[in-house]
Amino acid sequence: MNETLDEIDVQILKTLQKNAKLTTKELADAVHLSPTPVFERQKRLERQGYIKKYIAILDAEKLGKGLLIYCKVKLKQINREIADSFTRQIMRIPEVTECYNTSGTYDYLLKIRASDMKQYQEFLQTKLGCIDSVSAIESTFVMSEIKQSYGINF
Repeated sequence: MNETLDEIDVQILKTLQKNAKLTTKELADAVHLSPTPVFERQKRLERQGYIKKYIAILDAEKLGKGLLIYCKVKLKQINREIADSFTRQIMRIPEVTECYNTSGTYDYLLKIRASDMKQYQEFLQTKLGCIDSVSAIESTFVMSEIKQSYGINF
């Protein structure tokens, strides 16, 4: 952990991970400080990049995107140019919500949201399968989410 974080900074980060909608006063009450120093600390944590952004976590099922797929992708060949081209193309595909460059048998792990299997099949045929550098795709379908956490343990 970075030396610039003290216990209060860590408390602020932990509290915001649980509920980023807290007002400065509510956050100050939670960490037992007055609002002004908490506001200043929060802004410093944002400037220093500890807090990247504040988001709303949406219910994919209610929004008609309840099928969650993890997709392993192997490229035909890997070099900087091919990898950069692949990642640029992936960045433009809205169904891909996360993309990780991995080690092992596959080069990338994609997290994909779709409404159903038919839409995922269409996605494979018209988007992911059309990327020239892709040589293999392995899909794993999530049957139920057991644990989902967006936080980081300290």
